[in-house]
Amino acid sequence: METFCEPVRAGGDGGADFWIADARPLGLRQADLDGTGCFTLGVDDQIPGADDDYSGFPRPPAHGIVLLAGSSGPPNHRALGHLALTLARRLGALIDFDGMLFEGPSPFPGTLREVSYDTGDGERSVRQVGDAEFLAAWLGHPGFRLVK
Repeated sequence: METFCEPVRAGGDGGADFWIADARPLGLRQADLDGTGCFTLGVDDQIPGADDDYSGFPRPPAHGIVLLAGSSGPPNHRALGHLALTLARRLGALIDFDGMLFEGPSPFPGTLREVSYDTGDGERSVRQVGDAEFLAAWLGHPGFRLVK
């Protein structure tokens, strides 16, 4: 990340805050970063949860990381999507969208599945999890957005 982000500030919890300085490694133009703010990368100790159902994937995640934008809006969503795609490809990881992008089967290539999980109050809920191929296709769609 230090090759295309600056500054990168390590946090006491093992995470890091950073700003994207060079858009090219992410497949973006520099103008695509206009209006973006700080991003954060950290550890998610709750992924995978013992009760998460990843049966729709050939291999469940072994560890969870969190990648988030400090600001909302389309430029931040797009940059966050490209950051997630870059990391997913490099790590061979799934992308947990932490909610539902849309109902029904994915109209895009790749894999997007609902993963059920325990909400902590005895109920179950679902969120969508996809692979890098799905995210690449979704990033190319005019209606691209992420869950807020």
